[in-house]
Amino acid sequence: MRRPAFYSRSPGTPLQAAADDEAPQAAPGAPTPAAAESTSPKARWHPGRRSFALLLAVVVGASATAIATWPRQNFRQYTQKDIDAAVLRTLQTASIPSQYARAAEIIRPSVVRVVGYGPEKKTPEAQTQKQGRNLAKGKAPEADEPPGEVERGVGTGVVIVDKGVILTNLHVVAGAEKIKVTFADGLEAPAVITGVQPENDLAVLQAQKLPDDLIPATMRSTADLMPGDQVAAVGFPFGIGPSVSGGVVSGLKRSFRSPEGKQELGNLIQFDAAANPGNSGGPLVNMNGEVLGIVTAILNPTQQRTFIGIGFAVPIENAASAAGSPPF
Repeated sequence: MRRPAFYSRSPGTPLQAAADDEAPQAAPGAPTPAAAESTSPKARWHPGRRSFALLLAVVVGASATAIATWPRQNFRQYTQKDIDAAVLRTLQTASIPSQYARAAEIIRPSVVRVVGYGPEKKTPEAQTQKQGRNLAKGKAPEADEPPGEVERGVGTGVVIVDKGVILTNLHVVAGAEKIKVTFADGLEAPAVITGVQPENDLAVLQAQKLPDDLIPATMRSTADLMPGDQVAAVGFPFGIGPSVSGGVVSGLKRSFRSPEGKQELGNLIQFDAAANPGNSGGPLVNMNGEVLGIVTAILNPTQQRTFIGIGFAVPIENAASAAGSPPF
């Protein structure tokens, strides 16, 4: 007896119908082949399921083969010795800027050269400054400036407000007929005095023309300043600069009397970073480039007025109050 195909439930073809006609008829009451199949305990297996199982077996087998043949990476376990060797190699081969260089780079855009023009002062300090400027320019020490361009005082200033407010020393601009400031980008501008604080030898200037991008300095309280802290003095000694010198805080709350005995300053920061005539009015900064004070004087028992190791700066708390804006 031909067994009918069960993999398709579509209507039978003519050939299939003929085969069915030729098949012997079952006795009445006997179960038909289809009924026998349906009552068989064996589950039917559909061709679509067979294909899916075959595909799944192929995928699993391929995955297992890929994992078995995948190139294994050798991950190295680094030890502390390896890390120390790498750090040492970097320190030996890389050029790392000093703390002073980083501090100077931060404050440099805020530092200005200040020049007061007018009748030449006859003080020993003014004469020493004049000789230093002339030597720096390759001139004879006693050479005079062109008429109308006599530099009565040359010093340094620091921008504390981006509108062109500048702090400097009063003795740099006192008695000047006109004042000029030169910014970090080379722009030269006239300036006027807008405030003074004689007891701290401070003057506040307002520049009449400003660079496009003027960066004011960041000021830092001296409340936690201690002897031994590193500091840098940035300015224009003898008009040369901007120049940078480094040292440490030597002492706090010092007093200083001018060589002429006309004025005594108190509550000063003592430092040993080199400073000379022309540094006056410049910033004394920490290693983050933050202004701690305004350089105002150097101690020297001789008439040469050159640095021998002791400089003084007015704390920024006092200096900023001269501009009417205590920062802390």
